[in-house]
Amino acid sequence: MQSRTLKDWGLLATLVVLWGSNFMFVKLGVATVPPATLAAGRLLVAAVTLVAVIRALGYRFPPRGLVWIHYTILAVVGNSLPFFLISWGQQTIDSSLAGILMAIMPLATLLMAHLWVTDERLTRNRAVGFGLGFVGIVMLIGPAALAGLGGSAARILAQLSVLGGALCYASQSVLVRVTLRGDVMVASAAIVAIAAAISLPIALVIDQPWNLSPSTTSVWAVVWMGIGPTAIATLAFIKLIGSAGPTFMSLVNYGVPVVAVFLGVVMLGEAPNANAYTGLLLILTGIAVSQLRRR
Repeated sequence: MQSRTLKDWGLLATLVVLWGSNFMFVKLGVATVPPATLAAGRLLVAAVTLVAVIRALGYRFPPRGLVWIHYTILAVVGNSLPFFLISWGQQTIDSSLAGILMAIMPLATLLMAHLWVTDERLTRNRAVGFGLGFVGIVMLIGPAALAGLGGSAARILAQLSVLGGALCYASQSVLVRVTLRGDVMVASAAIVAIAAAISLPIALVIDQPWNLSPSTTSVWAVVWMGIGPTAIATLAFIKLIGSAGPTFMSLVNYGVPVVAVFLGVVMLGEAPNANAYTGLLLILTGIAVSQLRRR
């Protein structure tokens, strides 16, 4: 088994804190900033930050070619689309529940890696883990709601929207491994800059942000999400994938739901129901089982 360096564990801890706290800041942001504008705003802040850093350090973007197609795919799948889906969903559901729903990401990654990555086959333990995780998601959303027998339609759509964002992140983890080459700093800046270029005109058309009156709290939440959970986290994510691989990186999802629930309860006064905690336990158990190695 590959040994993990202190730097790898440091990157992992950084992602846990940044991504786990992100749901709280999204909840604060969407209070007065619509989802499309929130996604575009955080991406714009992140793009300016990362491009300024690589320029200051003397890095150059690669010439036109296939690499820019890869950058664009990763920008859409890993940034523009999931940022909007998660922000839209969090208009209706609590940040703690959003964080718990994101725990499906590593389980979805197992299936995608099995199909698309030659050395990431679906083992028995991984299959059992996926099954437990699926049951956990059913517990979170509610069997009756899944069957269309009850519950708020808006709330169900919000949960499915966040799950869609999680599936986007799972796809990104696999795509980064099989497509991305070159310097981490340059790739991170290019991907985020493309995502900002895609999201900004959409926000201008849909939300007409010049007519909005965002609160100071929402504005600062968007700025911080651009710097921390987007710019810094993108660098840490791509660096960790390159140094330790997607399997080790997926361990971040043990901590993200816990941080999200903790901050949602302590800072925002949220109160997840018993099904949410049961679902979280099943999802994390599924992740743990999927990581077990056969002797």
